[in-house]
Amino acid sequence: MKRFLDKYLTVIDSYIIRKYLGTFVFTLGIFMVISVVFDISEHLDNFLGDNASLNDIIFVYYAGFIPFYLMLLSPLINFLAVIFFTAKMANQTEIVPILTSKASFYRFLRPYALSAGLIFIVSLFANLYLLPYTNKLKVTFEGAHFFKNDDPSKSEVHIQLDKRTFVYLQSYDPSLQSGYNFTLEKFDGDEMKERLTATSIKFDSLKTRWTINAPSIRYVNGLKEVFKTNLPNLDTVLDMRPVDFEAHDNVVSNIYGAMSLATLNKGIEKEKLRSTGVVVDMQFEKYRRFIEPLSSFVLTCIGVAIASRKVRGGVGLPLGIGIFICFTYIVVNKFALVFAIKGGFPPLIAVLIPNVIFGILGYILIIKAPK
Repeated sequence: MKRFLDKYLTVIDSYIIRKYLGTFVFTLGIFMVISVVFDISEHLDNFLGDNASLNDIIFVYYAGFIPFYLMLLSPLINFLAVIFFTAKMANQTEIVPILTSKASFYRFLRPYALSAGLIFIVSLFANLYLLPYTNKLKVTFEGAHFFKNDDPSKSEVHIQLDKRTFVYLQSYDPSLQSGYNFTLEKFDGDEMKERLTATSIKFDSLKTRWTINAPSIRYVNGLKEVFKTNLPNLDTVLDMRPVDFEAHDNVVSNIYGAMSLATLNKGIEKEKLRSTGVVVDMQFEKYRRFIEPLSSFVLTCIGVAIASRKVRGGVGLPLGIGIFICFTYIVVNKFALVFAIKGGFPPLIAVLIPNVIFGILGYILIIKAPK
């Protein structure tokens, strides 16, 4: 391994990689300490008022909080770190001798690409395997201590259970696991064959089945109809769970971020059939896990192109430009999500928008960078 590194990595490569990763890790650590301190001050009343144990606060809530915000801040901290140490190198006239030697500007980018690649691999692994687990810890703790008094119930819910079965529920009480004004309709093509109505249904968590209270059923066969009332309670296994009637704010609870990739894929296939309106959110979360880590390459290219030129004022001007681009990147990210949910954009295209736009910007800046 050492022989391989000596062959392909020069002293300058090692120097830039140490600068890159050292600045990135140090800056990310500083931001995380600040984030944790602010979060403790904001939620101290919740911790004390609900008598949450110190073990749960540290090893459940903050075990989920820290990885979540590490990955959330990672692209922007990576960008600012590249600008900061590269601008400092340019200000100290360290880049000019490199570019005036036999090394080309693209050869100068190699250690940046290797460092960005390492960050990409770690981010991709975290998005696919680590964060679903740690987010679940965070969501569970928040549900028990932060949002326990919030009303999570939906109203006027329509669900398609399979190709011929449709369900309607006017309201749902999550504390009692009971729904009210229930309707189940079965179709053969465009013709309704059966319609069941009930004043209420209740979920039995032990038997994992629904009890339909005092149902009435209307059977339709062409012009002939049979209507049955005052039937005994029915125990039925329907392909729905109480969670289907509970509202979740994905921005607050990150409920989809707490799902494993396999669970997310199953949920997407089920929601495509049910048409409950959350399939776009789930698809956006799935594609985001794969595509978002690519920002390490995109933002690194932009950062090097901006900061590799020596300018008056030292590090200040490149850093100011970097902060402006950071805010622009955040805004474009948010708009991409809105376009997917409200504008009818395909989720994959919406997820790609920020990296495509800033990738083009990075390519132009690299072409025009001093060489």
